[in-house]
Amino acid sequence: MEHEKQVIITIGREYGSGGHLIADMLGEKYGLPVYDSTIIETIAEEKGLNLEELKKFDEKPRNRLFTRSVDGYSNSPEDVTAYMEFDFLREKAKSGESFIVVGRCGSSILKGYKGVMSFFITGDMPEKIQRVATEFHVSNEDAEVMIQKNNKSRKLYHNFYCKEKWGDSRYYELTINTSKIGYEKAAEVLDCYIQKRLSE
Repeated sequence: MEHEKQVIITIGREYGSGGHLIADMLGEKYGLPVYDSTIIETIAEEKGLNLEELKKFDEKPRNRLFTRSVDGYSNSPEDVTAYMEFDFLREKAKSGESFIVVGRCGSSILKGYKGVMSFFITGDMPEKIQRVATEFHVSNEDAEVMIQKNNKSRKLYHNFYCKEKWGDSRYYELTINTSKIGYEKAAEVLDCYIQKRLSE
């Protein structure tokens, strides 16, 4: 990215809202890496861990029933995976790298670092159902179940590790409903906002 300032864009999103697509658009626009589930691949490679096992716990809330804590430390694989991802993001931020992160409590974990801009992408249920049904070749009924299940999981995950509540507009600089303006226009709106912030 040809800009002297460090830029860290965090994007929270509802399932089916197109948040990841918008992150990719901004990544291409600014030449920034987009960190998402691929973080797990990097961590697994660096630490010599089983990638498929890590994927099971990526962005998943802790299962309290099967978790025990010793001296304040949890043996939960969800916790271990989450904290490895959080450390990864903090190290990237500390290094001065500019990047985009999708989900993974980015807005909260990276709060306080210079250049952080946090956005949340939402959408109306009919449009989200249509997107998910088309992308995964499932019925509208199954798509709605997928949306509800994934959003519940994301909310539990975020609210467990963060003080700020998932999707609460007070904790994001902008919240955009893609059902109203579409994915490309949403990316354009965020681009305009980012440019304004960079000019300050």
